[in-house]
Order: sequence, then structure tokens, then C-alpha cells
Amino acid sequence: MPEHEAAAKILTEISGLAKNSSEPIRLMEVCGTHTVAIFRSGIRQLLPENIRLVSGPGCPVCVTPESYIDKAVAYGKQGAIIATFGDMLKVPGSAKSLGEAEGEGIDARIVYSPLDALRLAEENSERRVIFLSVGFETTTPTTAATLLAAKARGIKNLLFLAAPKLVPPVLKMLLSDRSVKVDGFLLPGHVAMITGSRAFEFLPEAYHVPAVVTGFSPLSILRSILCLTRQITTDAPTLANEYKEAVSDWGNATAQEQTDKVYEPCDAEWRGIGFIPSSGLKIRDEFAEFDIEKVSPLALAAPPRKTACRCGDVLKGVIDPPSCPLFGKVCSPWSAVGPCMVSAEGVCAAWYKYGNSPIRI
Repeated sequence: MPEHEAAAKILTEISGLAKNSSEPIRLMEVCGTHTVAIFRSGIRQLLPENIRLVSGPGCPVCVTPESYIDKAVAYGKQGAIIATFGDMLKVPGSAKSLGEAEGEGIDARIVYSPLDALRLAEENSERRVIFLSVGFETTTPTTAATLLAAKARGIKNLLFLAAPKLVPPVLKMLLSDRSVKVDGFLLPGHVAMITGSRAFEFLPEAYHVPAVVTGFSPLSILRSILCLTRQITTDAPTLANEYKEAVSDWGNATAQEQTDKVYEPCDAEWRGIGFIPSSGLKIRDEFAEFDIEKVSPLALAAPPRKTACRCGDVLKGVIDPPSCPLFGKVCSPWSAVGPCMVSAEGVCAAWYKYGNSPIRI
């Protein structure tokens, strides 16, 4: 069956089920990649009026706190090479972004993998190279493997500013926040490839909220929306896997072992949301020589910037980006005030770029 016919069939089923709901149905896509895919294909415009998609805190750039950027800038001012993914250069700190600090002499290098930072360290043995380790369960194993490779090779000038985050704890936080209204979750397929789908069993079991591990094609997303709508309208929440070609029950054991060897859970700050217990990872003490915060601690006391940016509420699905007073006015991809407008997978950037795009399914 051609893709557009398959999509039309699924949408007809969704519409039929949605008529059985007397209340609006709010579904959250947790992953920033899903957000962009939904906008590109125009899925929001195709759904019944009483089914709303809201975006969650699944973009690592968007949830990186100002204090983390301030530390990166401070270490750069000490003469270290800062190795980072490109989007991180534009994330505002309390005073400036890394990109702005480059104009003051900071040496920031864009890398496409932690292994690039390893090569930088080998090529610049007389200088510290600090890799900005952010991301979720998907990217953390690669960073852990890079640290282990540096140790095995005796490379002592590669260090990590560690701030990986974990998805399950933030979902628990959202469901305990009275301002958040979510009836079902489109779960991030990339994360579930590592964790396994069973990492999310707590959603229907403890919170009575349905969830579907979702792939990234428009049809995969529509099938997951249909699955959630069916569960909600029949009051039969469960955890489903619509991405079985890539996601198993238990995930990638090797990746999990690499992460567990290097990192341990810790409380973590999520930008615009606050501190969430056991939602982050820190480098274990046995690898302290690679943790820049243990090797060279900083005492920064910069207060957070005061702006009207409402990225925190956007990331919790409380408001859509156009409801932020800065959206599209002083805040745009070219002059971002908040991190949700910085990242290519940020929800504000997606709304700005694709909000009025034609349907493409």
C-alpha cells in the first residue's frame, strides 16, 4: 500500500476513536527528533481537533543549564581547548554563550563524536582538551567508551565536563507536576535502543499512563498515535513497542555496561525545570582524573539571567512556543534567548521553521 494511503487509513482510525473521548487527548513526544519529524510531515494539522501533540524535554541542548555553560566558558578562559557539538556553542550562559566567548580568545572546537576529542588531545598533548559531555542514554555509551580508550592509551590531557541525563526520571517528574497534563507518551526510539523498552514499564504500571516506543518515520509516528488513542479511549494503558526493528525489551547490554562502568547516577539540574533526583550521571571516583570538576574545581556564583523566556514551560508541555512573549520577536534562531530556539531539534526552533509548513505525508 502506498504511504499516503496507509497514512489516510491510520488517520481515519484515529478520528473514529477520538470521537469516543469527551475530553481533549494530550500526547507528548519526548524526543526532539520526533518533534522535528512531526513538524516536517505536518502530522499536527492532520489529527482530529481533540488530539493535541505537545513536546517534552527530550533535547539535551535545551535542558543544559546556564551554570554548565558558565563552567565551560571559565575552563576555556584557563586555556583549555573546549571540544563540543556545534549547537552547544550557541546556548546562552548567565553572561554569554561559548560562541560569544570565542571572541574573547576561548578556543572552542566543534566535534562530531567524542572520539574527535580524543584525537584533539593526542594532537595537542601540551594542552588540556575538555569534552562537553551532554546527552541522554543514546550518546553516553560512546562518551564512556572514549574515556576508557583514553585511559587505556595513557592520554592524560583529555578531560570531561560531564552532564549526561536520563529520560525515565524526568517523565516521573512530569507526571507528578500538577501543571502538566499528559495522557500518553511517544517514547524516544533512540533512547529505548539502549535502555530497552522495559525501562518505561513504570508509566502504565505506576502512573496508569499509556506509552509507545516510537520510530521516526511519519507512518511509525501515526501508528504510535493510533496505539495511544486506542489505549486512552478504552482505558487500557500499557507499554507498546512500535519500533521493534530497532528496540528490544532489554536494550543494548554492551552499551549499558560501558555507561555503568564509567558513570553513576546523581541529582541533576534541567534548565527551566529544576533539579530532578537521580536524573543525571557523574563520573565515578575511580575515573576522577578525567573529571575536570574534580581535577580543577570551580567556584562560580553567577546568578541566572532574568528574561521572559518560558523554555521551561515549553519543555514541560504546559505552553506551546508561540505563547512565550519572546517567540518570533526578540527570540529567533538567529538571536536565540532560550535554548529551545538554539538547537536544531529544539521545539521553539521547530515551531519557528515548520509551524505553517504544508502537509508532506
